[in-house]
Amino acid sequence: QQNTFREKTSRLLVAFLQRPRASIANMIRRISALASSRLVPSLAPTRLIGRRYTTPAAEQKVTFTFVNKDGSTKQISEPVGTNLLEAAHRNDVDLEGACEASLACSTCHVYLEDKFYAKLPEPTDEENDMLDLAFELKENSRLGCQVKLEPGLEGMVVRLPPATRNMAVDGYKPPKH
Repeated sequence: QQNTFREKTSRLLVAFLQRPRASIANMIRRISALASSRLVPSLAPTRLIGRRYTTPAAEQKVTFTFVNKDGSTKQISEPVGTNLLEAAHRNDVDLEGACEASLACSTCHVYLEDKFYAKLPEPTDEENDMLDLAFELKENSRLGCQVKLEPGLEGMVVRLPPATRNMAVDGYKPPKH
């Protein structure tokens, strides 16, 4: 297994040197992917926590549920660090996000369960300013683009409000990014 890894790494380096336009970042990404593959599990990135090894946070997933406006539910699993807006778009949940997570609207407004709301950092002043514009604001309201998934949010239920306030065009749904 080690020889196979060395051979593939050598081929990647030779290919890189033969193509001057190839980027170093691309070469590093390809070698990292090779090292993380099942071909060489001993080189996969791990981190020692206590006395056990764990995979990096990006590989850990959080499973949670979206409750749509019509009451239907969709359980999804997304990597730690993903925000709720990205998770919704990747899983065909009707969460708008008109400003593309730039904190310039409130169309990704969601309701969180109180026990999970308490686990998150307090909303910033900018988020609170946008939440003031949200339709049917509640104590447990947050902007989906500002809620990043973490292991403590496993099992969370995220409810979509009955409507959003898009000041650009009422009823318009932007295409997926």
